[in-house]
Amino acid sequence: MSSISCTKLTLFSIGAVIIQFIGLSIFVFGFFPVKPALSGYSGSESFRSPTCDNNDIAIHSDASLSPHRLKLLYQEVSEIPPSYDRLIIMVIDGLPAEFVLGKNGQPPGKAFMEAMPYTQSLLAKGVAVGYHAIAAAPTVTMPRLKAMVSGAIGGFLDVAFNFNTQAYLDDNLLAQFFRSGRKMVMHGDDTWLKLFPGLFHRHDGVNSFFKRRERERNRSVTATSEVKDTVQVDQNVSRHLNGELSRDDWDFLILHYLGLDHVGHTGGRNSVLMASKLSEMDEVVKMIHMNTLQSPQNDQGQTLLVIVSDHGMTENGNHGGSSYEETDSLALFISPKNHAYDHALSNHDTIFQVDIAPTLALLFGVPIPKNNVGVLISQMIDSMTDVQKLRALQLNSWQLFRLLQAQLPGLSCRNFPCDAFVTNSGHTISECKGSMEKLFCCLYLNAATAHDAWKAKVVTRSNSTEGYNNIVAAYHEFLGKASEWLSHKATDKPINLLLFGVAALITSCLILLRLVFIIHKDVSAGGTQDLDNYMKPWKSDEVFILFGIMILVISMGSSSMIEEEHYIWHFLTSTISLLFLRKAMQSFECDKAHGFLSSIKTTNYISGCQMCLVFLILCAGRILRGWHQGGVNWTNLPDISKWLEQAGSRYINLIQIASCVMIIILGISVLYLTGSKTKVKMMIGSGLLMSGFLVLHYFMKYQDMSFSYNKDAIVSIQIFYSILGITTVTAVLVLPWVMPIKTPEMCSTRNSYISTSVPVEILNMTPILVLKDFLYVVGCVYITSWCLLQLLLQQPINAMPVLLLFVQILASMLTFSFSGSHHKQWVELKWGACTL
Repeated sequence: MSSISCTKLTLFSIGAVIIQFIGLSIFVFGFFPVKPALSGYSGSESFRSPTCDNNDIAIHSDASLSPHRLKLLYQEVSEIPPSYDRLIIMVIDGLPAEFVLGKNGQPPGKAFMEAMPYTQSLLAKGVAVGYHAIAAAPTVTMPRLKAMVSGAIGGFLDVAFNFNTQAYLDDNLLAQFFRSGRKMVMHGDDTWLKLFPGLFHRHDGVNSFFKRRERERNRSVTATSEVKDTVQVDQNVSRHLNGELSRDDWDFLILHYLGLDHVGHTGGRNSVLMASKLSEMDEVVKMIHMNTLQSPQNDQGQTLLVIVSDHGMTENGNHGGSSYEETDSLALFISPKNHAYDHALSNHDTIFQVDIAPTLALLFGVPIPKNNVGVLISQMIDSMTDVQKLRALQLNSWQLFRLLQAQLPGLSCRNFPCDAFVTNSGHTISECKGSMEKLFCCLYLNAATAHDAWKAKVVTRSNSTEGYNNIVAAYHEFLGKASEWLSHKATDKPINLLLFGVAALITSCLILLRLVFIIHKDVSAGGTQDLDNYMKPWKSDEVFILFGIMILVISMGSSSMIEEEHYIWHFLTSTISLLFLRKAMQSFECDKAHGFLSSIKTTNYISGCQMCLVFLILCAGRILRGWHQGGVNWTNLPDISKWLEQAGSRYINLIQIASCVMIIILGISVLYLTGSKTKVKMMIGSGLLMSGFLVLHYFMKYQDMSFSYNKDAIVSIQIFYSILGITTVTAVLVLPWVMPIKTPEMCSTRNSYISTSVPVEILNMTPILVLKDFLYVVGCVYITSWCLLQLLLQQPINAMPVLLLFVQILASMLTFSFSGSHHKQWVELKWGACTL
């Protein structure tokens, strides 16, 4: 009699799944927090002090104004005249700041300085001032562009959105420029067009994702495609440069160059193409500076050139994480004004990437975006008067204070009036402590009250310079602490949600494991024999697999370990294979004590086959291990693929064709191991054979073609997809109805595709016999189809790894098919996962 009823089993199973879903949802919400953002756009109310008054009237009045009138209104209420008339932002994708500014107080390397002589001369003369702009993780293009134009910090969900960029609806500089009637032009990465559709007067976008796919596809075929990818992609931007610089119908020009990032992905920081790419960018800087800043045409006014990079890159050219090399982006400001007297040593200063947004907003007289967490770069407003400098700091403080009010309800005027901190004499409390609301309120009032007192002295013509430095220091103290707190608020993960989610997942797993144990006890033969086998002391392979799973789970907590995850799998596969080889050898030796010669021969034959199969898995794994030096840290080391690429494409093509032939032969051979040869199975085998021949035909006729359109090649690929799709669908939908029904007497005890750890009573059930044949055939079709598809999609150099993976899968399946194998099912599954 069953120890648990079907009703209870169903209820417990459904409950465990629901708990798991809830726990996973809570964990995801905690790990990917959605940062609260203020809706709408900043208007003229941002130039007024934060009060309890409703600003709806100001917002409605802004909406009713024309762009030209709104621009004049901003200039009037900001009390700071725009420092520049036009803005050029040149984005050099992936450029590390140390290539231009050096690192740790040291100048950049000789090769980098020689590659960009004009830019280095601007820095030496004080015409340009550069900063190491720290980029927040994730260091991919889309969230970094958002940070530069909005001053807001994104989350790791932006990594997913980076592949399907949607319009950016939060407040940002481009929207403010557009609202104030400024015309914008963009040439380069089409991410800008997806983020800000309809805002550009002219544009010519370049699709980075397509270019990268083209590069990866052609990299092993010819070096010409590499050069074309890194050069042509930037020439598509520079071809517009002469025309745009001579025009006067734009106020904001964006140039986004992708070539340097492509160079990094191709060969890393030390790529042979890096110096020429830096020289090309230096020529662009020279052209812009000489034509626009040194000798402006058509009374174009003052132009500010800002050279930025969205992120840096590691030694191997990768990015996305939070290492120094990846977050070290550039912010270089070039203007007609000489900054030498203030910035002789500032080229090694560090700012945050979000500081660019408020700085540009105040330099061009537009409101600071609502969700900005950046701080004004004080050195960039040195040309302003003292009154204007303090006004700029005040506007930045007001904007951050409004954002703090949205994040801290206790800071709102209704619940916690800041005026309570002002004494009768008008002075503020000098020491700020207490809750976050009291701390920020105190810091804000320290600066605001001192500023008001300083302005009163200016009006009365008293000593207006007294206390100026103290006011600046007070503003910076408030801005620094507010920016730091808001930045952490946007990225910090709530620990309570993470712990609750993990606890729910563990609870669900325990419930399901308990149910599996109960079911296994009920279906075991006699309920005792197989259970006793499971309760015996664990063997070495079982203990190792358990610890291997734990090591793998722990490694998932580090992004660096995830990048090198394949090394863990190589270790697990090799070690557990050696354990199985040892067990097979022990079985081979122990069986000599048997009394019957036939039994000894049979057992030794089985053990010998197992030893050969495990040895085959080890050999295939070792070749796979040496084929590619993957990951991040060791890609520069020699490997088999690099040696073959140096030897020439002829050898690679031969290996590719041989791998395809072997996969076809092995795939069709294992398909008929069940013994039954139905018409449907023969049709499935024919489909796999035709698909394989189409892949061979494509390799021999079209493989050597570089990037060009060929109708026959496309038709050949379409036929391949059609045949392969029909074959797999037929295997799934038709095969179950035509499989021959076997009786237990018809089934040999030496089935070559079923694990002997499954109870015999279950194997002898007719539906199970049909099901196992069906699943075996479907599995063979899926594996063979996957390998053929990978041969077509992967680079030619990866054909042999695909074959080796196929061999490992088949060998691991056959290893457990012999009757001498008595491993637990979860051990077999884990080893199969390792070989994959």
